Amino acid sequence: MSCSQDSNAPAALTGSAAIDAQTRLELEAAAFRGLVAHLQRRTDAQNIDLMNLAGFCRNCLSKWYLNAANERGVALNYDQAREIIYGMPYDEWRKKYQKEATPEQQKTFEDTKPLHAFVSGHQKG
Repeated sequence: MSCSQDSNAPAALTGSAAIDAQTRLELEAAAFRGLVAHLQRRTDAQNIDLMNLAGFCRNCLSKWYLNAANERGVALNYDQAREIIYGMPYDEWRKKYQKEATPEQQKTFEDTKPLHAFVSGHQKG
């Protein structure tokens, strides 16, 4: 399923007639850039914690970015998309910042899989 179709957007993003489509697109892009910049600064925020609390992480953002590129015929692979989101090659980020998940984090991750973003691939069926 498309990651950028308006039918997937929350009503709050599509329902305002006061904002034209181009302005809405620019605002959404700016918000996305702000989120990515924030996550690049917050290297202490571990992906497993993001998944456990919000159901998405940097890898999910990378997959959404990659899907959007593919929908538009933009040549991009997953490693390139992750580098855009992480601000550096993924392996470098992992070595510098990723911590070993605790048993509690791993249990919460398993327990919350049904709530994870569909792009994560963690749902069954």
